[in-house]
Amino acid sequence: MKKQNAIQLFEDKKVRTIWDAQQEKWYFSIVDVIAVLTDSYRPRKYWSDLKAKLKNEGSELSEKIGQLKMEAEDGKSRITDVADTEQLFRLIQSIPSPKAEPFKLWLAQIASERLDEMQDPEITTNQIQKTVYEN
Repeated sequence: MKKQNAIQLFEDKKVRTIWDAQQEKWYFSIVDVIAVLTDSYRPRKYWSDLKAKLKNEGSELSEKIGQLKMEAEDGKSRITDVADTEQLFRLIQSIPSPKAEPFKLWLAQIASERLDEMQDPEITTNQIQKTVYEN
């Protein structure tokens, strides 16, 4: 299973992602998404409470959440709760935030860009060259 780690930026905040080429899906760190949407100082605690609430309400979403190793702030790989795009859209509905709609648009843009890259590999090459020249 080929996976590609990436950091995506939403309003200058990092969201850790992994592209799974075999399943052709993005996976997003749930804690990072919660941090972006809520501006919480304790996004892990927020996620823990929300997961318990969803489970108590009978939602199957928390059961479908996966875990993958992602690089933490200290540089070490740690198991992190992740959601694919579909699961993330459902999760966002459970988080009251004025950033929810802009975040959904951002998710759609990431998905669209990846589909474009898959159909035309030259887009990826051009994007890499652009990034190298800017840095």
